[in-house]
Amino acid sequence: MLELLSKKLDWVDVQYWFHIVNDLSLFYIILPFFTLELIRYAYLKRLNKDLILDTIANGITFGAFFVIEIILGLLAVTKIYFWIYQNFSLPHLELNWITIITCILLADFAYYWEHRMMHRVGIGWATHTVHHSSTHFNISVAYRFGPMDGISAILFSLPIVMLGFDPLLVLLSEIFVLTFQALLHTEIIGKLTKPVEFIFNTPSHHRVHHGSNRQYWDKNYAGILIIWDRMLGTFEPEEEEVRYGISEPLQSNNPIKVFLHGIFRLFRKLKKVDGFKNKLLVFIKPPDWMPQNQDMVNAKSNG
Repeated sequence: MLELLSKKLDWVDVQYWFHIVNDLSLFYIILPFFTLELIRYAYLKRLNKDLILDTIANGITFGAFFVIEIILGLLAVTKIYFWIYQNFSLPHLELNWITIITCILLADFAYYWEHRMMHRVGIGWATHTVHHSSTHFNISVAYRFGPMDGISAILFSLPIVMLGFDPLLVLLSEIFVLTFQALLHTEIIGKLTKPVEFIFNTPSHHRVHHGSNRQYWDKNYAGILIIWDRMLGTFEPEEEEVRYGISEPLQSNNPIKVFLHGIFRLFRKLKKVDGFKNKLLVFIKPPDWMPQNQDMVNAKSNG
């Protein structure tokens, strides 16, 4: 078995299988499953104008995000990643099943920390809030992206490249983690068997992550393996019925407002905060942070 796993693989074959799993899954899993969800919505008499407009907004935000990703990809993958790989990495690793599986696991762990940062840092939430702003939960919401959602991934992926993993393999592994996550955005699938629920991220765990219920805030950051959340104290099981959305509801399906509302809210918060230091802290502190003296001023003005 070890000999088979360590056998050198051809890049053409590896890219071919990643293409099937990552790219073509849109046609043989994502779209058919979304069609099934629409049928379910119609049966439950929940297929209304708001849901349709929400779905359209999701698709448009993905299109805008994809354009940014193409530009960013040309910069990051062809320049930064490969420059680090050639100049600052450990000896380059051979392409085999061991390195592929290890790279996917590392990409999954890096995703956990990137995702956690996006929730707990002001500038991260300013873009990631777009993904959480829908009051619906279906597979189209998986493609609801903010304008800077792809930027932070670079910081968390570079250490993997520095370990000697080929930058292209790192990128394909990141996409695999995101593809897996897309399948979790559904209400159709309930809780799975206990061993699966214990090890893997599931629709039940990810519904919790999208909950606006107070006990569900900042929980279940996982991509593929929920064990990261269990190990690091951020796991929460699905118990109370999940209410989707964010604490400050967007109340709009305008794609431009959906795509940019987090950035606009960040700028409005910056205007309210006094002092250069506090304005800088708005970017790096949790999204609900305000200076103590600012809280007192707001309390007086509200009183």
